[in-house]
Amino acid sequence: MCAQSSSAINSIDDLTPYQKAAILSVTLGDEVSAKLFKNLSKNEIEAISREIALMKKIDPDIAKAVVREFYQMLKAKEYAATGGLEYAKELLMKTLEPEEARKIIDKLVKLLESNVGFGYLENIDPKQLVKFIQNEHPQTIAVILSHLDQSKAAEVLGLLPKETQIDIVLRMASLENISPNVIKRVSEMLETKMEDLSGSNVEIGGIRAVSEVINRMGRTESKSLVDQIAEKNPDLASKIRDMMFVFEDIIKLSNSDIQEILKHVDKKDLTIAFKGAPEELNKKFFSNMSNRAAETLKEEMDFLGPVRVKDVERAQKAIVDIVRRLDEEGVISISGSGEEMLE
Repeated sequence: MCAQSSSAINSIDDLTPYQKAAILSVTLGDEVSAKLFKNLSKNEIEAISREIALMKKIDPDIAKAVVREFYQMLKAKEYAATGGLEYAKELLMKTLEPEEARKIIDKLVKLLESNVGFGYLENIDPKQLVKFIQNEHPQTIAVILSHLDQSKAAEVLGLLPKETQIDIVLRMASLENISPNVIKRVSEMLETKMEDLSGSNVEIGGIRAVSEVINRMGRTESKSLVDQIAEKNPDLASKIRDMMFVFEDIIKLSNSDIQEILKHVDKKDLTIAFKGAPEELNKKFFSNMSNRAAETLKEEMDFLGPVRVKDVERAQKAIVDIVRRLDEEGVISISGSGEEMLE
């Protein structure tokens, strides 16, 4: 599972919310999960789907604990809706063990505190929003951008002063979890300037959010920004690059770049990687090989038979690592993917 191996997960408390949702989805089955997904945002569905894809085995006891917690949270919300939070606390303390009840109550309080977000900002023109927030502290701007759709956040970030962009991005990357009290203070500050303002979110930002925002900026701007990040935090820049470029993105590269990549990749890795690649990408590679080489590779793929997903992922990562190295050496250009160059 994401960021944690299955051996590191000894109890339900070791799981992230998305991991719990993934386990619940698998346990409930496709039909029920499909109905649940209809009530989630695209980003939530993508995050849960990613966790499902990363799962190898699910401990039966942990799966039972996740389902039990889900049921308890449903009942707790029902109690709160019926008679308020205090009524919910009272019933939970009567029906559950004290420690278990306290955990559910804490989660219920967090859920209620984070029930309203910054959705009202989605209807604001990015240029107007920039005027509104540009004089705020970078930390405040980072919190606000982390609540926006990635495309809008990228547009707003691109309109902010160049000298503050790097600071804001670094702050966004460190917002994995943020206190509801901090969000509350930001909301109170904004409330004096805009109408119908409220809300808080507990889980926001993070490296993935940053990479998605930067990915939506222009190629020149995004490369420049990541280079600046690398000067201050090389490890963060590397993680952002990892999330910004994946194996499927190779299809955006020019034919000359593909030909250069073919000179450096292990043919065995290529054969395995193609097993899990889109047909369109495979065809692009084949079109940049000699007919004989392409036919030989296709025969080897057929001879290989079924391949484990983890082996495909390993082979694809090996190729992506080579692509990044060639890009760093200036042999090919990821930032200019698919663009025609003039001498």
